[in-house]
Amino acid sequence: MTNPKSNYTPGAKPYSLRIGWLYPDLMNTYGDRGNVIVLQKRCQWRGIKTEIKEIGIGTSDKDFLSCDLLLMGGAQDTQQEVVAKDLKDKKKTFKAMVENGIPGLYICGGFQYLGEYYKTANGNKLPQLGILNMYTQNPGRERLIGNIAIDAKNLFGKTTILIGFENHGGRTILGKGIKPLGKVLKGFGSNDSAKEEGAIYKNSIGTYFHGPVLPKNPLLADYLIKTALELKYGKKFELEKLDDSLEEKARKVIAKRLSVAI
Repeated sequence: MTNPKSNYTPGAKPYSLRIGWLYPDLMNTYGDRGNVIVLQKRCQWRGIKTEIKEIGIGTSDKDFLSCDLLLMGGAQDTQQEVVAKDLKDKKKTFKAMVENGIPGLYICGGFQYLGEYYKTANGNKLPQLGILNMYTQNPGRERLIGNIAIDAKNLFGKTTILIGFENHGGRTILGKGIKPLGKVLKGFGSNDSAKEEGAIYKNSIGTYFHGPVLPKNPLLADYLIKTALELKYGKKFELEKLDDSLEEKARKVIAKRLSVAI
């Protein structure tokens, strides 16, 4: 990413976004922090002010509700158990934000939390937040690992290729009212038998894309920024185009390895 000349006029009141980063000390596997950095930079280069609000253990609902955009990464089982206990107290607030259309990006464990339950390999059902009509189960088979390409037409309204890296044991099954983020072109997906990846509900996006996902897919980052701005300010936004030539070259290298045309 390169820094273009900003279209922000000195002296004018800048637009701003408060980004809620959920449990950054516990849910930050595989460099998911990179998603926060990408959003900050792409806003900064356009003259949009950002504030990163860390939502951690014991954070008040008031701080949670003040956020315009939510991000949550993945973690190992031990960390997820700690976070799950704290999230129970925030369930009502969290659900209200999702239902009110606050945009969010939820990765792996963060994605699984939104469902009804997580069924372990030994058959135990661990209750989740129950915000989305879906559930996750771990069949105890091999982990789903590797580069992945999907067509995210469900999100963008036209064929749009997203590139990512997945590494997970759970299989997430979507229920009525929840659309997948995309159709798997190469790779496994969140449910390898259905060949679909992630989920979309209102402005919330769940995915197993690690790596992190936004540096590889600047179009997705801009979708989140634009959606957050439009909801906050109640009007349409056209974001200034940035020079994403390096990102596009990297995407094409991975796509070529997967034999996917972009």
